Amino acid sequence: MASPLPIDQLCRALEAEFDRDPRGPGVPKLLSRYQADHEDWRSWTHFSQERYTRNLVARCGSYELLLLCWEEGQESPIHDHADQRCWMGVLQGELEEVHYRTPAAGGIEQGRVQPFQAGQVAFIDDGIAFHLIRPRGGRAVSLHLYSNPIDTCRIFCADTGRAETVAMGYHSVRGQLCAGDDPAVIREQVLAGTWGA
Repeated sequence: MASPLPIDQLCRALEAEFDRDPRGPGVPKLLSRYQADHEDWRSWTHFSQERYTRNLVARCGSYELLLLCWEEGQESPIHDHADQRCWMGVLQGELEEVHYRTPAAGGIEQGRVQPFQAGQVAFIDDGIAFHLIRPRGGRAVSLHLYSNPIDTCRIFCADTGRAETVAMGYHSVRGQLCAGDDPAVIREQVLAGTWGA
């Protein structure tokens, strides 16, 4: 029997961490250690010229782990995290995070802009800010951990602050392309252990 991939060992460690404390205080250390020592994630990366890709690594009741692949010039919409916690580990390249808030008077205001290099881990939740992510200076790959999993989020118009709820989908699951497949069916199959069977 083949030994588990390092990314699968990370997933087991994350599950144990969230079982111990749902706030995940040990998550940054787990992600940093994985980033520093492993590159098995490279076989699961998929890039697209149309938009950044969301590639599912693992999903369970307490978290969802994705690889996001960014071509130069791509960016996420301004978005929230559906009142969940989000950690982002930069695996390759450099990413820029732009914070936003929606003032009581309406609209949307830009906050701080922060670059993150390969090897760094960032954290955000809706109490901190909404944000936009984009690569700087070329391709980038990031590992995103959401606790709890997020099926929908709100995206915001940069000009008006108007919010729209959108469903989250996937470009691939564990390296297997699935763009266009129903995300709800994918999630059900992943949780049941029948994806790709």
